Amino acid sequence: MKIFFLIIALALITGFGFSQNPFPKGRNQLNIGVGLSDRGVPIYFGLDHGVGSDFSLGGELSFRNYNEHWRDDDYNHSITGISGNANYHFNRILEINDDWDLYAGVNLGFYIWSSPDEYRGNHSSGLGLGAQIGARYYFSSKVGINLEFGSGNAFSGGKVGITIRI
Repeated sequence: MKIFFLIIALALITGFGFSQNPFPKGRNQLNIGVGLSDRGVPIYFGLDHGVGSDFSLGGELSFRNYNEHWRDDDYNHSITGISGNANYHFNRILEINDDWDLYAGVNLGFYIWSSPDEYRGNHSSGLGLGAQIGARYYFSSKVGINLEFGSGNAFSGGKVGITIRI
């Protein structure tokens, strides 16, 4: 009889654990939004792929354009970013329902700064390594909103947008 209850308990725990994973292995999601920045309004487009029960890998393309007043002149700059990220999703271990997705991870990207030739400031292209923490709330089984804070990427602050499960 004890073995029967143990099997039932393990089945329930396993079932709830898998049902509370908002981003299962093999699933993809599309992220589109704007960044939080004191230099222009960055836009981004990304795709994440579930590679394990609690892990995802993704890629992102971002762009922002802004003006800077430096040494009595105005300069127009743009930054294009191509980055990858890896995230751990906490829903299963925190027992949060799948309307929410809480995650944290790291990102690595290459950022291309474009400034006028006459600009002599300190902007240059290069690699960026950072970390992020974020949350998503799904209004339906396919669409949600996301909010993320982090560093080391083209936003260096945060971003907000729409997530679409595909």
